[in-house]
Amino acid sequence: MKSTGSRINNHRGGFGSLFSAIMSILILSACSPQPPITVYITPFPLSATEAPAQQPTALATRPVYQPGTLVAYTARTGDNLPALAHHFNTTVKEILENNPQLSEKTTTLTPGENLQIPIYYEALWGNSFQIIPDSLYINGPAQIGFDTKSFVNAHPGWLKNYASLAGGEVRRGADLIDYVSLEYSISPRLLLALAEYQAGALSVETLEPQEKVYPLGYEDEFHQGFYLQLLWAANTLNNGYYSWRSGKLDTITRLDGSIEHPDPWQNAATVALQNYFSQVLPVADYHKAIYSEGLYNIYTALFGDPWQYTSDHIPGDLQQPPLRLPFVPGKTWSYTGGPHSAWGEGAPLAALDFAPPSVVGGCAASNEFVTAMADGQIVRSEKGLAMLDLDGDGDEHTGWVILYLHLGLNDKIRPGMLVKTGDLIGHPSCEGGSATGTHVHIARKYNGEWIEADSVVPFNLEGWIAKNGVVPYQGSLSNYGRIITASDKGLANSYITAGNP
Repeated sequence: MKSTGSRINNHRGGFGSLFSAIMSILILSACSPQPPITVYITPFPLSATEAPAQQPTALATRPVYQPGTLVAYTARTGDNLPALAHHFNTTVKEILENNPQLSEKTTTLTPGENLQIPIYYEALWGNSFQIIPDSLYINGPAQIGFDTKSFVNAHPGWLKNYASLAGGEVRRGADLIDYVSLEYSISPRLLLALAEYQAGALSVETLEPQEKVYPLGYEDEFHQGFYLQLLWAANTLNNGYYSWRSGKLDTITRLDGSIEHPDPWQNAATVALQNYFSQVLPVADYHKAIYSEGLYNIYTALFGDPWQYTSDHIPGDLQQPPLRLPFVPGKTWSYTGGPHSAWGEGAPLAALDFAPPSVVGGCAASNEFVTAMADGQIVRSEKGLAMLDLDGDGDEHTGWVILYLHLGLNDKIRPGMLVKTGDLIGHPSCEGGSATGTHVHIARKYNGEWIEADSVVPFNLEGWIAKNGVVPYQGSLSNYGRIITASDKGLANSYITAGNP
């Protein structure tokens, strides 16, 4: 039984003209480690000649290293040893041998920690220029307080007058940005900067007919129009971001068939943008887009220099809080989907699926209940979906948050409700997205970042640890030698019984 977080059909589109840059100033509160951001907007766009000139940043040159040469690396938020080993073409064992301060039980690395990493040279390393920090890529703490609607409406571009059907209702431009940003957990500022860079969304009043069809350059008949182009962009960005974060991405293939390997020192947000632009821009335009005069310049003109407002949104040695299986204690359900996409298609493989055995394989109504996996508050409840916030602040941008998808309308919990572990959330169903059978789809976020199920911070449900399969939806849950294998056929080896609280 399969599910996907993508609840909408998709479009696509070509390039509009570029932008007239708009100045803005970011002001951060000095007393909070993860402050909200207030944006003051110049009411009229500057001309291209008035946009702030960006001086090219000196790039690190990479020599042909002798095998095993130790190189300096400063850990960034969200880094982990398996991914770094992949980036530097080495092994976790070698990194640990050269950094005795590290433990093999380390989950995420402490931001700012200095490491010595053995490197094995790989030809065709790409650009080392970094576009934005990871904390400004995700829809996390740094996006609290940003008013997308006011920002869009203060600019003369076509986006404020654009409207499209999305999620069962007609939404205008700013609402579409927020909708996609929230579902994919990508910064609304980044989506706005992309829309301006590629299609003049904030500065160009009218697009040419062909530009309206494919405004972001992805020419596919199933992705016509800005909204469906934006869905494709968000999905593609997340595929790059989380594939680099997990160490699975090694090669970027450009439109002319040439390839590059991301620079080992790169951050996930920059690799996500490199991977994205490689799929829609000719090579010369691609190189411009990922350097200082490209998207970085637009982002800076709109929101200020992103590198002045970084934060460590993933701490060192991140640990998942205790979580229960998402159904009533004593009940036996089927594990129908191993690690697969939390939202959309591809990475991050952050979600798991469970279904009552009596309805495996079809979209039948179920009287079984989905339950709260931990104490918390329901901060969002809409068609087929509920978000359970575990940190008590009532905001899904921060702390641990659990996504529940495919909840039926009947008996579904309301937003704002406080729950205890085991409280009833709703019934499994096929509602809220694409599903081949009645089930519940669950995934985790921390400070806005999806946490992959099989990762250094594994999905742990009552001691059952998730492992990837050969392909998405396959995989297993293991607990002290016992193994449950994912199956959408309701096989006996997929059955799992929730323990007592």
